[in-house]
Amino acid sequence: MGGRSAWVGGRAPLWVGALALICLFAAPPPAHAQSNWFSCYYQNVPLWSQETELSAGGLSDFNRFRVTSEPSFGQFSIEAAYEQLLTFRQHESVAPGFAGGIVASGGEWLKLQWTIVDEEHVLWRHRFDRLNLTWRPNRSLEFSAGRQAVSWATTLFLTPADPFTPFDPADPFRVFRAGVDALRARIYPGTLSEIDIVVRPTKNDYLDEELTALARGLTVWNNWEVSGWGGSLYGDASGAFGLAGDLVGMAVRSEGVVRRIDEDTVFRGSIGIDRQIGVRGKDMYLVVEYQHDGLAAPGADEYLDLFRTEPFIRGELQVLGRDETAVQASYQIHPLWGIAAMWLWNLNDKSTLIGPSFSLSASDEATVSGGAFFGFGDDEPTEERPLPSEYGLAGVSLWVSASVYF
Repeated sequence: MGGRSAWVGGRAPLWVGALALICLFAAPPPAHAQSNWFSCYYQNVPLWSQETELSAGGLSDFNRFRVTSEPSFGQFSIEAAYEQLLTFRQHESVAPGFAGGIVASGGEWLKLQWTIVDEEHVLWRHRFDRLNLTWRPNRSLEFSAGRQAVSWATTLFLTPADPFTPFDPADPFRVFRAGVDALRARIYPGTLSEIDIVVRPTKNDYLDEELTALARGLTVWNNWEVSGWGGSLYGDASGAFGLAGDLVGMAVRSEGVVRRIDEDTVFRGSIGIDRQIGVRGKDMYLVVEYQHDGLAAPGADEYLDLFRTEPFIRGELQVLGRDETAVQASYQIHPLWGIAAMWLWNLNDKSTLIGPSFSLSASDEATVSGGAFFGFGDDEPTEERPLPSEYGLAGVSLWVSASVYF
């Protein structure tokens, strides 16, 4: 698509640009008292990735500018988050390599995202990641409609029982959960209990229009958080559970979902532990999770078939392997400095992805981080197996991220 510049789905309406200008100029500079109505976020990510069979590699620079507004009017409130996303790239096929683009975006009912420029070296998009209206008639009821964030995860990285926009567990730049277009009702029968009902229509270019309607209950029992949900997930009868609490000084988290797809019953579940321990007077935080996913592939020979399945097209899968583990360790070496490492291991094709990183709190509003990703595994594609392993063709990627809130 080199040399092409267009609006996706036609010309963007003039009010989009007008609202963007209002958001840009309405927020006062940091030296003055800021209005509660507006907050801004900017992120810049220079990245280099090694050339592989899947990517031309090279340099890229990703920029995200986000403006959020949450005004309230009595019982009503509005949440709006508008983003400009600008990427400069050495080649059109430059990809980070470590992520692989497993989790897809899209499928939302409202047309709130557009492409401004899509050329060989420049990709410029903008969107509303949040745009919803909430009504709170009393302290026990809350109704919302529009694009909003919904998270039902219990585990931290591998979250198969979270039916809304799962994130890539290897994504180091994730700050905001993507919004979904939904009608939502939340009921609070007690201080530590909640009933959440979500109705979400979806559509994309490859599947028919679908409807998800789910209800979730959550409560606390003997210091354990217990939750469960059920209903229709993309038209499939589904039910799920979640459990989190303390056991012998460790946090234990687990979640699972049982789903009826055509004539088959599929189970997806994960379990993990996390704990903070002291090492030389500093805090180290450890997370270990294991996931079994009946929707994923039992080996590299099945990846091509997996790419054609409806769950993959919808973006329901976080990883490709049926059995995978995620391990993260983070260590605070200074009040302003931290180091961490992430390890993803596909137990079926034996490939791994390792990502060491660091972070620096430059100020109360600014953070600088950086790191690398290394993929290990079978990296010799064939005609029958164009992807010989999940992480073997990830290569090497180096990245730096600078972000600031104002």
